[in-house]
Amino acid sequence: MNILYLNHYAGSPELGMEYRPYYLAREWVRAGHAVTMLAASFSHVRAKQPKLDPNAGADGTRETIDGIAYRWFDTPAYQGNGMGRMRNIASFLAQVWQQADALVAELKPQVVIASSTYPMDIWIAQRLARKAGAKLVFEVHDLWPLSPIELSGMSPWHPFALICSSAERAAYRDADVVVSMLPKVHEHMASRGLDLKKLVIVPNGISPEEWDGRPEPLKPEVAACIGTAHKAGRHVIGYAGSMGRPNALDTLLDGAKLLADSPVEFVLVGDGHERERLVRRIEQEGLSARVHWCGTIPKAQIPSFLGAIEVAYIGWQRVPIYRFGIAPNKLMDYMMAGCPVLHAVEAGNDPVAEAGAGITVPPESPEAVAEGIKRLLCLPAATRKAMGRQGRAFVLAEHAYPVLAKRFLAACTPPAPKPGQATIQGLPPRPSQSPRRP
Repeated sequence: MNILYLNHYAGSPELGMEYRPYYLAREWVRAGHAVTMLAASFSHVRAKQPKLDPNAGADGTRETIDGIAYRWFDTPAYQGNGMGRMRNIASFLAQVWQQADALVAELKPQVVIASSTYPMDIWIAQRLARKAGAKLVFEVHDLWPLSPIELSGMSPWHPFALICSSAERAAYRDADVVVSMLPKVHEHMASRGLDLKKLVIVPNGISPEEWDGRPEPLKPEVAACIGTAHKAGRHVIGYAGSMGRPNALDTLLDGAKLLADSPVEFVLVGDGHERERLVRRIEQEGLSARVHWCGTIPKAQIPSFLGAIEVAYIGWQRVPIYRFGIAPNKLMDYMMAGCPVLHAVEAGNDPVAEAGAGITVPPESPEAVAEGIKRLLCLPAATRKAMGRQGRAFVLAEHAYPVLAKRFLAACTPPAPKPGQATIQGLPPRPSQSPRRP
């Protein structure tokens, strides 16, 4: 099939997050499908932005990555979540809208996927799907406008929230298939008009081949930091990922203060909006002897980092939005590395508990985090290793991208025709069929 995949923030192993679109598309290409990825040239979650061709036409800079045909649309840079980001979103959507006829004529898509954090891309994807007579798929990363309302305190009557709400309802009404990463969304989506027969759950995952063979060695400064702690007879608690408020790193630092007399050190790798403040806090509160921020490391070094520490931490805020479930990329990495996990969460699902891959404690509780670390470190090393093995087995069975890509595409593929039935794309629907709502 010809698949047109709209993901504003799409990345790659070289560029950085988002990784999910790349991994799904790569599996589809390997299965013989043609995938074109439409993405913005600037994204705040990427470590590196794509290089634009100054002579590119209105249909964007073209680049092929592992068989995936990327189109980068030139969008303005921004910081934070203010008007700059809104301009970036509007620029991307407007350019793709204007190129709809040309994209359909050239690519002849049979499946069009709207996949982004915000839901307004459904309008663009719907325009493309209608022109092409293609199946329309809406892939849900986060529930908007509910996420900014519950996480950031945005008013439900804010103009942006109202636009998101309108787009969300349109997506649930008009999409042929809705794919959600979050596992407990059924009631919410049904309340917004979704026929649950159209819903399929496809969580985040990992690429098993990236874990084969010898991992890339750690940066010398990171390896030295961990090595020094071990030589001093201390256990290392690690964190690898974004440094934003939702990641609850303040709770980890508060827990570290409670463990000042314990043989424990903390090593953090990553970057994000909260990094500067968190690093200042480490210095100002005298935590730098036991808590170390070591900058960012390439994705290829994550297995080495997780293999060198005793426990990996992942925390969340205590907010109602997580009742719909969680699907964090870094947790998949933690478990795939066979590293026991301290999970501070209260959510609709808990992969750590399901897999027996560590200990789960209440969120936003430094006391619970400190106690959880003590409990894990008091276990025999063999028990912690068994937790790690259980986590890895769980991810391979439930969260490997070759498995997830097949599940995703199976939901987008019509069933095999019955004997005597023709399924030629472009023919009008049979009288017994309902045409797509205008």
